[in-house]
Amino acid sequence: MRLENKVAIVTGGAMGIGQAIATAYVREGADVVIADIATEAANATAAELQKLGRRVEAIYTDVADEALVNKMVDKVLADFGHIDILVNNAGVTSFYPFLDLSVAEFDRVVGIDLKGPFLCSRKVARHMVDQKRRGVIINITSMGQEITTGVEAHYAASKGGLKMLTKSMAISLAQYKIRVNGIAPGPVMSTIRRTLGTSDNPERIARLLSRIPLNRPGKPSDIAGAAVFLASDESSFMTGSIIFVDGGVSSLGLAKTYD
Repeated sequence: MRLENKVAIVTGGAMGIGQAIATAYVREGADVVIADIATEAANATAAELQKLGRRVEAIYTDVADEALVNKMVDKVLADFGHIDILVNNAGVTSFYPFLDLSVAEFDRVVGIDLKGPFLCSRKVARHMVDQKRRGVIINITSMGQEITTGVEAHYAASKGGLKMLTKSMAISLAQYKIRVNGIAPGPVMSTIRRTLGTSDNPERIARLLSRIPLNRPGKPSDIAGAAVFLASDESSFMTGSIIFVDGGVSSLGLAKTYD
């Protein structure tokens, strides 16, 4: 098993991509903490994953709140003793034309999608440095770090910022043997359903899916496979990289297709 006896935190791990990553890590031998604001779903996921024979714990946190992030990481250290892997997966989006985008909504999205990974990474990296651990940090960015529409200025800004945060962290933390990489998912069906719905937006969903070169939407497990690779020694000479797992959408050079 590629992650045997590692301890991993997956933010936003209660459902979707985060849940798939947590599941894949457990199957590869890791103990996993699901850090999520959705307490009921996180507890349910943790209970299910515990059946696979590893330690799995759900801890409430809001990644945009520094005090709650610090409390979560401190609890992980108290319960597990150390942290080897951090996956900054928690994220949100919404759709507003630029002139209709409120300051509150801008702050909400950037707070979760960009400030959250900064807060979690800083706290966990300090622990890794103190314990001289060869740690791994993985940021879940988006194809939105490169291409966007006119209704996602806040999301594009946060994901573009997360791309560069990943690269800067990688340079700064390399001296401590901490690797920092990213995964940029494309259209994943579970995320599409939560973002666009299924009953009110069938034409938008069909239009989106028709523009994927591989002719299918992504699955959370597609992203999880990349997350296992980046957390394992198989990627030991990688840092500062972003892996696109998007079915080829970003290669088309088209605007994002949620419009």
